[in-house]
Amino acid sequence: MKFAFFTLGCKVNLFETQALSQLAAERGHEIVDSGADAVIINTCTVTSVSDHKNIRAFHRLRRDNPRAVIAACGCFAQIDPERVQATGEVDIVCGTQDRAQIIERCEAAVQGREAALPQGSGGYESLPAGIPQGRTRALLKIEDGCNNFCTYCIIPYARGRVRSLPPEQALAEARRLGAAGVHEIVLTGIEIASYGRDLAPRLTLTDLLEQLLGALPDIRFRLGSLDPRIIDEAFCERLRGFDNLALHFHLSMQSGCDSVLERMGRRYTSAEFHACCERLRRAFPDCSITTDLIVGFPGETEEEFETTLRFLEKCAFASVHVFPYSPREGTKAADMPGQLDKTVKTERAERAKRVAVVLSENCRRGFIGRELEVLPEHPAGGVWAAHGRYGFPIYIEGEQVHKNQPRRVRLTTLYKDGLKGEIVE
Repeated sequence: MKFAFFTLGCKVNLFETQALSQLAAERGHEIVDSGADAVIINTCTVTSVSDHKNIRAFHRLRRDNPRAVIAACGCFAQIDPERVQATGEVDIVCGTQDRAQIIERCEAAVQGREAALPQGSGGYESLPAGIPQGRTRALLKIEDGCNNFCTYCIIPYARGRVRSLPPEQALAEARRLGAAGVHEIVLTGIEIASYGRDLAPRLTLTDLLEQLLGALPDIRFRLGSLDPRIIDEAFCERLRGFDNLALHFHLSMQSGCDSVLERMGRRYTSAEFHACCERLRRAFPDCSITTDLIVGFPGETEEEFETTLRFLEKCAFASVHVFPYSPREGTKAADMPGQLDKTVKTERAERAKRVAVVLSENCRRGFIGRELEVLPEHPAGGVWAAHGRYGFPIYIEGEQVHKNQPRRVRLTTLYKDGLKGEIVE
C-alpha cells in the first residue's frame, strides 16, 4: 500500500507523524506525496483558527485523493470527533491515544474489512522516533500531556495528564538515533518540564538530561519549550559542565505583566521569570534565551501591554515568537470579559514584533567575530543552512561544505534570521 502523511501544529505532532510514517514503512508500505491508498492527517486544535485549518485540509486532501482512505488523529480529532466526522471527508478518527493502531485500521479499510478498535490504556503512548530523510537532527518525544490548565489552553483536555517516557526507553531511542547518524536530538513534549512526575521512582527532566548527556557525549541535545520554573539552581549546576547541551533555552513566558499572567493562570510572576533568565546566564554565560508571547489577551490594557514590551527588553531575548490572542472555545479565557478587537491585537502584535527584531539583532551581533563548530544541514539559496549550539541558524558560503560534516566557521555578519559564517581552515 501507499501511505501519505500530513501534519498540522507543533513539534510533538511532527514527531508523532514521523513515527507513524516509520511504522508504516516497517510494515512494508511505501511513503508517497501523492497517489496514496491511505492518507493520515495529524490535527491541531490549539486555537479556533487551527480547527478551521484542519477542516480545510480535510476537504483538500479528499479532493486530491478521491479514492483514498483518509484518517484523522491528533488533538482536534480527540476534542471534537463529531465535527471531524460531520465534514464527510474522513473515514477513520483516532484521537491522541493508540495511534500506532491507525496504520492497521487504514490497511483494513483499504482492503474492505473491519479492524478491531483499540482499547485506550491511558498510559504513555510509546512511538519510535522517526528519522527525516537526509536530516541530521531528529525529534525525541519524552513526555505527553499537561497538568497546568492555563486559562487560554485546550491542550490538557486533548492530551490528558502528564505521562513520561521511562528513562531507559529514552536512552535506547537516543542510542538508536545516534547509530543512524543523527548528530542532534531535540527533546520535545507537551510540557517537558513536568517530565518524570508520574514515574516511580519520581524523576525530573534534569535527571533524564544528565543520563542522556553523559551516555551520549557525541550527540548534542537541544531542549524544547520549558516552563521557567524548571530553571532552578540544581538544573544549572548539574548541567553546566556538559559540552553537548545546546545553549538554547526556550522559556514559555506568554506575558511580561503580572496581572495578565494571573488571568492566564500562569504559575509564576515576571520577577520569577526574570530570575530564571539571570540564573541561566550565570551558568551558561553566552546562552540564547527565546520565548513565546501572547498579545491582546482578554482585558489587556495599553499599560499592561507596555509593561510587557519593557519586560522583553529587560530579558534581552534572542528571539520572541509573537501571537495575537485567539479565543478557543472550551477554555476559561474565551468567556472572559474584555475581549479585544482584532485590529487592536494585530497592532500590538506588530509593535511587539518590532521590539523582537531589535532584540534578535542585538543578540546575534554579539556573536560576530566568534568561531563556532556547526553542522551543515541543507542548501538555502546559494549558501548552506547549519546549526550550532545556539538558537539561531548559521549560513555558510563556500564549496567545501558537505551535509552532516561538522565544520568550524567564523561568524561575519547578520544574515536573514541568523548569521553568515566563513569556513575556518
